Amino acid sequence: MDNRINEIRRIVRALRVSMREAEAIMHEQINRDEDCTFVAGEVMKMRTVMSGLVRERAALGDTDPIVVASLFVPRRKPTPPRVHVEKRRLLPPREVAQA
Repeated sequence: MDNRINEIRRIVRALRVSMREAEAIMHEQINRDEDCTFVAGEVMKMRTVMSGLVRERAALGDTDPIVVASLFVPRRKPTPPRVHVEKRRLLPPREVAQA
């Protein structure tokens, strides 16, 4: 039984890596305004397999989180922190001197 749990955990890790790679390819295709239906379909298939493995793993009693080393590289540069600028206070309108 432990062998099956370890095998499921290994497959889940590999699936997560494959899904991230496929999603990165899909985002690149979207940015180039290309058709990404094939890659999107493959991601959906991977999610279906993942769902079945998660159900089987839960039925075997494994509830420990599966940690995957993230090799994700952000596509966008991080935004610089905002400089805090104090709001200007409006002066009350000048009273017109009545003659």
